[in-house]
Amino acid sequence: NCSTVLKALHFITRPLSEEEGSFSLAYIITIHKELEMFVKLLRAIYMPQNIYCIHVDEKSPTDYKAAVQNIVNCFENIFISSKRENVVYAGFSRLQADINCMRDLVHSKIQWNYVINLCGQDYPIKTNKDIIKYIRSKWNGKNMTPGVVQPLHMKHRTQVSYREHVGPAMSYVYPTKNAKTKPPYNLTIYFGSAYYILTKEFVEFTLTDARARDLLEWSRDTYSPDEHYWVTLNRLHG
Repeated sequence: NCSTVLKALHFITRPLSEEEGSFSLAYIITIHKELEMFVKLLRAIYMPQNIYCIHVDEKSPTDYKAAVQNIVNCFENIFISSKRENVVYAGFSRLQADINCMRDLVHSKIQWNYVINLCGQDYPIKTNKDIIKYIRSKWNGKNMTPGVVQPLHMKHRTQVSYREHVGPAMSYVYPTKNAKTKPPYNLTIYFGSAYYILTKEFVEFTLTDARARDLLEWSRDTYSPDEHYWVTLNRLHG
């Protein structure tokens, strides 16, 4: 019952300030378990002027998927990703899940400014207004995807080809004996966090630019590509 959900969980139903009302955030949340934790996270970050793409792991139980869908149906600005992946930790599927949501978000009627990605076990320690103030004060028009040139002890992640194994009991990434080719366009690979705050313009760039698409394809058989993909693209000149 949607009215019960909104009232019992005290979801915020209007912008709490003019500043927040004129600055919309997009969220990508990848989840696969612990429904109650997801609901608490969603309640904490929910604002009616924002937009939320939920990626539910295709491997998740049917009743879990149905429960998430029931919650999402109560909100016009929350939706489930139109394409779902069998997400494997440290695999390409984790990166693909974010990109699937991005493709949906760029066609949203809500004109968002930045996108933030989270997992189901995250929880905010700042308010929506605090986050906007921080973005505007220091990062206005810039991306938050920090990183460094790929360290030597991380080189193996992109030097050999990796594969994903999806099984009923366990899913994992494993190395093969096949060496990888050098990155396209002779790109310098940077290494950083899988989590980011990105401008809408940068998201549109990553979905359309030939270098971004070729780097994505090259990253398909690397280890934990979400930890090098965004930060490497953000270091491109111009």
